[in-house]
Amino acid sequence: MKAFVFPGQGAQFVGMGKDLYENDAKAREMFEKANEILGFRITDLMFNGTDEDLRQTAVTQPAIFLHSVILAKSLGEEFKPDMTAGHSLGEFSALVAAGALNFEDGLRLVSARAKAMQKACELKPSTMAAVLALPDEKVEEICSEIPGVVVCANYNCPGQLVISGEIEAIDAACEKLLAAGAKRALKLKVGGAFHSPCMEPARAELAEAIENTEFHTPACPVYQNVDAKPHTDSAEIKANLVAQLTAPVRWTQTVQNMIADGATEFIELGPGKVLQGLVAKIDRNVSTSGKQ
Repeated sequence: MKAFVFPGQGAQFVGMGKDLYENDAKAREMFEKANEILGFRITDLMFNGTDEDLRQTAVTQPAIFLHSVILAKSLGEEFKPDMTAGHSLGEFSALVAAGALNFEDGLRLVSARAKAMQKACELKPSTMAAVLALPDEKVEEICSEIPGVVVCANYNCPGQLVISGEIEAIDAACEKLLAAGAKRALKLKVGGAFHSPCMEPARAELAEAIENTEFHTPACPVYQNVDAKPHTDSAEIKANLVAQLTAPVRWTQTVQNMIADGATEFIELGPGKVLQGLVAKIDRNVSTSGKQ
């Protein structure tokens, strides 16, 4: 069975989507539609901008979404998923690709989510850190002992976790994690503490935008980050998208559940190859490939 997976923030690169724009008339039409919806030429930033331009959350999220979704649409008959999933922001790409949301509504929601998250980041200095080579339980235990906000945000693969929270709490946690034997506990260059209680101010804004958007039954199950389970019910999908802002991305469990449900081939659509690497670390018996 084929599982199509979609990357999240951090996978962006200058020049992303340019080949699609130049060589596919349908893709070009979709990119231009996106420029119109967003009210600025995101294609200029994607194709010819700087790394700094692309690192701004309000640009990064729609850019990755556009690259991923337009790529899926350009595959035509080749795109026949038995299941889909996306890492954080990639969940929106997965939902549009599976038909739960139309392209325009998906882009508007991603843009609204990015702006709400940007605002939440500006309210309180916060960050994230990658932790390598410690069991999940040990990282959770240490985070729970630190004063302030610090939580596990991304369960990426066995031995690779990302923690998220207030800067002082992250610094204290990194120190304790290294002392406990972590190979690395390194702060990331991100705008703020995604998938943590620090994103609470963005929840109400996103909840309203999602509530006012029409969702459909997807053509195949979409495995969502908050519980790593397959969903086809619109009400459940909406609730999980809102919860995802402050809840961890359970990517390890998601991939394990997809494999348990029959996935033998994982195809990553969008910039980079991050998810292919994570899937291979979770289970070496499945095949991985990608298109960008």
